[in-house]
Amino acid sequence: MLQERIEGKWINCFARVFAKCKVEPGEVVAILSESQSRPINVQLAELALHQLGAQAFHIVIPTPAQSAPVPVRSTGASDVIQNIRPVVGALASAGLVIDCTVEGLLHAPELPEILKGGARVLMVSNEHPEALERLAPDDALEGKVKIGMKMLRGAKAMKITSAAGSDLSVDLAGAVAGGGWGWVTRPGIMSHWPGGLCLCFPNSGTVNGTLVLDRGDVNLTFKRYLDAPITLRIEDDYVAAIEGEGVDAELMRSYFAAWNDRDAYATSHIGWGMNQGARWDSMAMYDKRDFNGTELRAFAGNVVYSTGANEVAGRQTLGHFDLPIRNCTVELDGQAVVKSGVLQGELA
Repeated sequence: MLQERIEGKWINCFARVFAKCKVEPGEVVAILSESQSRPINVQLAELALHQLGAQAFHIVIPTPAQSAPVPVRSTGASDVIQNIRPVVGALASAGLVIDCTVEGLLHAPELPEILKGGARVLMVSNEHPEALERLAPDDALEGKVKIGMKMLRGAKAMKITSAAGSDLSVDLAGAVAGGGWGWVTRPGIMSHWPGGLCLCFPNSGTVNGTLVLDRGDVNLTFKRYLDAPITLRIEDDYVAAIEGEGVDAELMRSYFAAWNDRDAYATSHIGWGMNQGARWDSMAMYDKRDFNGTELRAFAGNVVYSTGANEVAGRQTLGHFDLPIRNCTVELDGQAVVKSGVLQGELA
């Protein structure tokens, strides 16, 4: 188990990332956390902002009582703000919000209002600082992610296939495309560290086909490499069947069913990883408490398929799976952007 103590190198690392976010001396920066946040990341954020001369302040909210029938993991849909109006107002009026909540604000219902107020938001993933240090943003990543986002926004259809049997079609009409490279400079924008993703939130009723999770693919909600294949049959966004033998398939069926919420089965977002510094095998090196797994969403050439909250399709739920899948081919309007798990062309 890694130790959690202040290290000078980690203060400097956080400061470099915040400097990429164009934090200026005197800028007002909010550090949002909750009682179950990873304390060292909150402390490192404060010390790094002090080093940069920012005027930092903390908003610390008691982690809400559990409302779900199962443990909630890996959602990006933090419910910690609970629409507390003074909290929303304070965050919206800050120049920058450092999001150190456990689950993150990516799909939080209050996020649009916070961004509309002019704040920019950087989610610091709930990782041990050792992982954050190793995955500090790379300058070259921004340009490549922007190219991928432009491709997504200009495309009408996405198709995902694999030798394992995946054959998934996504109608991109009405989808909202996005991406992140690990820092944020513009008001009204959110990003996350680690970064390196191109993805879209499809519109309602636009995702159909088969997705095969093969041996060695990942269920990040459980923080497990799969030992046996699982086949998902997807109809009009919703997982209609979960086929497979072994504990991985049983766990997935059980966790889905526990929510008693049809929207937990629906498509949240689909995309691919862009980060050449992120590694598929890294999860094997960490205790579960030290690792949130953003790295495995971002490693170059993986397809990440997620179920759960999707604001574009009008769905909110805390049920969520993040499923990084290797060795897939991704085509946009017939042009391969990922081929058998390898980035193509300008994205490589």
